[in-house]
Amino acid sequence: MAGSRHAVGNTEAAKPLRLTRAQRAVILKALADPRRFELLQQIAGAGCPLGCGQALAALPISAATLSHHIKELEAAGLIEVRREGKFHYLSLRPGILRALAACLAALEPASLPSR
Repeated sequence: MAGSRHAVGNTEAAKPLRLTRAQRAVILKALADPRRFELLQQIAGAGCPLGCGQALAALPISAATLSHHIKELEAAGLIEVRREGKFHYLSLRPGILRALAACLAALEPASLPSR
């Protein structure tokens, strides 16, 4: 019985996210900053939650600037921040990049049959 509940949970977790216009705008604005995009790349490349200390060591920015970029990415819904005491761990929000990619792919003109 527990196995069937687990399967249902996975189906729900796999449901694609749908972004509103406002969400798309906030996400794209957040990603327009090169350092924030670089931070997102660091988080994605880590393969597991990235500690803020690791992020700070990888980027040529101050701790205050890192904190600002983290807040912007979190507010845009791109990342999740897990706090454990004085330590913070950053991870991508599941499905968010796939949802953004789907929105961008929808902008591609449909292929027209040749005449």
